[in-house]
Amino acid sequence: MEFTFADAVGMSGTLLVVLAYFLLQLERMEASSLGYNALNLVGAVLLLISLLVNFNLASFVIEIFWIAASVIGLWRWFQRRKASA
Repeated sequence: MEFTFADAVGMSGTLLVVLAYFLLQLERMEASSLGYNALNLVGAVLLLISLLVNFNLASFVIEIFWIAASVIGLWRWFQRRKASA
């Protein structure tokens, strides 16, 4: 099996999503934080990019939902920041 650029992109995305989750569980990040939502968004986008080469419908669907949840989290973070300014 060959390790391709798409594999590297997908593994990078996986690393970011898993890192965000571990940091959340270790209480190093809060679920409502900019960092947590940004890590999840970037990770999910990278995974989605890798799926353009190695398509899998179930993975594609979950990444779309992961991106949507991250965008909602980022939007709420910016709204809270704007309200406190």
